[in-house]
Amino acid sequence: MSAPHFSLLPHRSVIAVSGDDRVEFLQGLISNDTTKVASGRAVWAALLTPQGRFLNDMFVADGATDTLLLDTERERAPALAKKLTLYKLRSKVTVEDRSAAMEVAVVFGAGAEKALQIDGAVSFIDPRLAELGVRVLAPAGKAAALLSARGITAAPLDDYDALRLSLGVPDGSRDLPVEKALLLESGFDELNGVDWKKGCYMGQELTARTKYRGLVKKRLFPVSVQGALPAPGTSVYLAGKEVGELRSGSGRRALALLQTEAARGPGPLTADGVQVVPVIPPWMRLA
Repeated sequence: MSAPHFSLLPHRSVIAVSGDDRVEFLQGLISNDTTKVASGRAVWAALLTPQGRFLNDMFVADGATDTLLLDTERERAPALAKKLTLYKLRSKVTVEDRSAAMEVAVVFGAGAEKALQIDGAVSFIDPRLAELGVRVLAPAGKAAALLSARGITAAPLDDYDALRLSLGVPDGSRDLPVEKALLLESGFDELNGVDWKKGCYMGQELTARTKYRGLVKKRLFPVSVQGALPAPGTSVYLAGKEVGELRSGSGRRALALLQTEAARGPGPLTADGVQVVPVIPPWMRLA
């Protein structure tokens, strides 16, 4: 798109973490460095199991007035807020699920920076890839009006999803099976979702071991589908051998977790009898 457009993200919502210890509290739990969060600058991170498996993804943004705002999955926000509350112990923090009070939108296309510094909202450039535009956290029911006032027009969510899929970027548990997915198979390293210098956090040991021992044998790739899109979870085959599975998709685009050698090979790969063509995005580093 040659001009900026916005899409509402109804499957995302907001959790607020407030109080004097908010930065230190999250620092010991999630995969990125919360000390880097500032006005207009967010980080993308994950909460993991102690065994290093994916639980939740989130953008951590500065909400001002001693508050950090977590842009996370709406359906799973209540459980995440409850889990964070259990972890706070003596930390001087409060955790509040603001799913009913706030909404999330994304502005993408040339000129997306027009959505930065909007009165009444929190906005930041997507820290994963600049091509993904600007995310906006606004009071419920207000995002469309705030963005329209900036001359930014609405677009279907499918338009943004097509961009995300073409870039090979995961979208929460749609692409990252809970208690199964590994961060380094899912692009978190190259997409700025892990800080390797911040120190310990839950699941850090396995994540570090996976990186430094070169144990990543599968990756989440963008793929084009040469026919009707099979359902998420459909197995992908190479010469009759299962080499991966499809995740989220729309139209003729999808993500698929694939063995890296199969993705690099001459193929062809198929899923439910339909050819699947993997693409290695420019940001991805393969050993």
